[in-house]
Amino acid sequence: MVFVSTIVVLFSCTKVPITGRKQLSLIPESQVMTMSFTSYREFLSKNPVVPATDSDAQMVKRVGQKVANAVTQFMKEKGLSKRLKGYKWEFNLVNDKTVNAWCMPGGKVVVYSGLLPITQDETSLAVVMGHEIAHAVARHGNERMSQGLAVQVGGLALAVAVSQKPKETQDVFLQSYGLSSSLGMLKYSRTHESEADKLGLVFMAIAGYDPQQSVGFWERMAKAGGGKAPELLSTHPSDETRIKDIKKFMPQALKYYKPGVAAGK
Repeated sequence: MVFVSTIVVLFSCTKVPITGRKQLSLIPESQVMTMSFTSYREFLSKNPVVPATDSDAQMVKRVGQKVANAVTQFMKEKGLSKRLKGYKWEFNLVNDKTVNAWCMPGGKVVVYSGLLPITQDETSLAVVMGHEIAHAVARHGNERMSQGLAVQVGGLALAVAVSQKPKETQDVFLQSYGLSSSLGMLKYSRTHESEADKLGLVFMAIAGYDPQQSVGFWERMAKAGGGKAPELLSTHPSDETRIKDIKKFMPQALKYYKPGVAAGK
């Protein structure tokens, strides 16, 4: 039994692009995306989506597509295109004063209108979208869900867990993506947040956005909301450590930045 468990763990470990960190991934990404798409449609049906004709909505789609193109290019160059299998990119702006944004597995992205006064421009919006898309590409949600399944449903295979313990399985998915209390508010560990910062800087750089502008954005985020941190910072406050880590990684991100040249051009 121990031998079998060891084999499962060995063959269920993957590496996160760029950082190379090993992660537990027990769930087929295709199954995670199926649940993701269902939750995404449910969210859009219950929240006010800004019309596609709106200039801000167009900006969200424009920036999002550029970052998505960058991700696709990066993965192709690294021989990791399979990691994006099944992705169906979609970018929506919702009319909500919450300072937040998120990306679910499969490339389903939502930006809240409350974030735009802080981003102020396309480059800073690219900082956020690069960061959130990085969470999905790094499969942080799958990692959290794998850990949750092991604890809450006894390590059953997802297919078995869905049929035998549907409520428990759904709860694990909702908790893994922070959807159980407020749909769309992703809850990741500090390790995941730091990793998303690094991947996001690379993705925005390839997309043609200056990653150095990220420092100013995160400083504005730190000041937003007075003494209460915005939802986007609920698990990783934009403190001196974050800024320090971003600056430390900046030389690496700048290797991918070519002013005036964006992925897909």
